[in-house]
Amino acid sequence: MGTTVFERQKPPASVIAHSLEHTARSVFWLDDLPEGAVGGRPKLTGDHVADLVIVGGGYTGLWSAVLAKRRNPGARIVLVEAKSIGWAASGRNGGFCEASLTHGDENGTARWPKEMPTLHRLGMQNLDAIEAAEAEYGMDFHFERTGMLAPAIEEHQVEWLRDWHAEAVKQGEEGVVFLDEAAVQASVASPTYLAGIWEQRTNAMVHPARLASELARVAEDLGVEIFEHSPVKRIDTPGSTGAVSVITESGRVDAAHAVLATNVFPSLLKRNRLMTVPVYDYVLMTEPLSEQQLADIGWKDRQGIGDMANQFHYYRLSKDNRILFGGYDAIYNYGRKVRTEYENRPESWQKLASHFFTTFPQLEGLQFSHQWAGAIDTSTQFTAFFGTARDNRVAYAAGFTGLGVGSTRFAAEVMLDLLEGRDNERTQLEMVRKRPLPFPPEPAASMGINATRWSLDRADHNRGKRNILLKTLDALGLGFDS
Repeated sequence: MGTTVFERQKPPASVIAHSLEHTARSVFWLDDLPEGAVGGRPKLTGDHVADLVIVGGGYTGLWSAVLAKRRNPGARIVLVEAKSIGWAASGRNGGFCEASLTHGDENGTARWPKEMPTLHRLGMQNLDAIEAAEAEYGMDFHFERTGMLAPAIEEHQVEWLRDWHAEAVKQGEEGVVFLDEAAVQASVASPTYLAGIWEQRTNAMVHPARLASELARVAEDLGVEIFEHSPVKRIDTPGSTGAVSVITESGRVDAAHAVLATNVFPSLLKRNRLMTVPVYDYVLMTEPLSEQQLADIGWKDRQGIGDMANQFHYYRLSKDNRILFGGYDAIYNYGRKVRTEYENRPESWQKLASHFFTTFPQLEGLQFSHQWAGAIDTSTQFTAFFGTARDNRVAYAAGFTGLGVGSTRFAAEVMLDLLEGRDNERTQLEMVRKRPLPFPPEPAASMGINATRWSLDRADHNRGKRNILLKTLDALGLGFDS
């Protein structure tokens, strides 16, 4: 069994200790919002009537509100959030806004090969629409269409990149550039890089919390009522009235239709309770880099970066030239609960710090200002699933598996289509019409997920070779992603 570059080129323990010496346990993106952008909205009290009620104040719910208002400006829309807008995954992710609706081409091709040309086109249209939204609605969420760099950091990954590039050329894809060792290090100066693929148009970087807060502002400007600190206890659909009732401790909303956008949190629908598991992801953010530090690493094109390992890292520059560095550890805790205590895992941050200085040894001495974590709503197909319930009164989407920044907007369009009974290109997709397999209940879920994570780690140590468990999961269309 081999070693990875992060084991072969570990920085001194003193470098790691110094880098984490003054790190705050806080979400940088939320701390970086303008004053007054977080909270301040009322709690739901009393009885309300609406045409559409939305449960969840992250991207999925907020896009649903904005797009529903675009379709029907006169509609009465109420959004109910358990805490505050964007406090969970939508405010603490890496800010990678990708065109892919399928968690990458490989995953999509394995599941819906005939639909991939359509899914490619719809994904690019969706990303274009997010880019256009800044001007259309007067928003500012730091959108930068810089693309995505996939570096090879082990010898066997170079051939993967060559195959990827050859297939892109064969398919006539534009903006997929192969970089040899000299070219990739000229782009981003990491001594670990052996080659790279730069997809120049399929990814943008955004400020995650700003995207959520700006969507909320626009929704309210359009007339949507938003209530915070109002956890929903249940959803009722009385058989005779054709209505949906969303009920909290101190209020209720009666509406013709509902959108459930609770993602990683336990579904209000029994049928979806086993469809996702919460997987915890850990992140570091550096202090702003100096001019000299920026010059030392290059990165003038400001691409998002994600390496090729099963247990991969993702990293990017913020507007003020900090580096966000996250991923690798993807931790599932027995019982599929979402708990604040799971966000505190010092060993994951220490590991990330070590891997950071292996990637950029020239930045030795740089310190991390923030460390945080969050739960990812993981599905067995690695991407969102969709559906309706209660006589088509309720629509839902969940299971984005860490790539929801862009695809939540597409999910909102799908849910609104389904509630309106539209028969169109989106609703005819097999990805939309068919549900993935659920995760098993405990203890099978924990045993299966942890065995899969161990197998993925072994594959990274063995030139990418997948063992019998991973091959079986591949054949079944199941799996687990870091």
